[in-house]
Amino acid sequence: MKTKDDLLAFFDEIGVQHATHEHPAVFRVEEGEEIKARIPGAHTKNLFLKDAKDQLWLISAEGHAVIDLKRLHHVIGSARLSFGNAALMEETLGVTPGSVTAFALINDRRRRVRFVLDRTLAEAELVNFHPLTNTATTTVSGDAFRRFLSAIGVAPMVVDFEAMAVVENA
Repeated sequence: MKTKDDLLAFFDEIGVQHATHEHPAVFRVEEGEEIKARIPGAHTKNLFLKDAKDQLWLISAEGHAVIDLKRLHHVIGSARLSFGNAALMEETLGVTPGSVTAFALINDRRRRVRFVLDRTLAEAELVNFHPLTNTATTTVSGDAFRRFLSAIGVAPMVVDFEAMAVVENA
């Protein structure tokens, strides 16, 4: 499994400009508001989910987005959703609870996890995710984020969480 340093080296290899801000561990979206206030760009919440048919899902949404898990499975075409357990998260994404991030898709070599991206993040100039650890936040441009996803072979399903509708299914 790749580490934060491996991820940042990969960004350099593929020409993704990035800025990483070290900070105390943050475990929930509600924590660290003073940290986020100092870092420009869209901040994120990330949910690792499993559906009733054992399909794994990673949802990355803007930090203030409301995600209705009781309705989401209808929108994304999954079976009913529940949170994936810590062991499964570590096995597939190489991160622990509190550190789940879209950047962890770099560790999903078998492509077991389907990626759902909030429209707000897909359209943001700058996005912020944990770099495989919750003791830092890494900022990349929206274009750089798309370059990262392309480099690892991930095409996100873009969902407008406000309208609760699929916008783009790449």
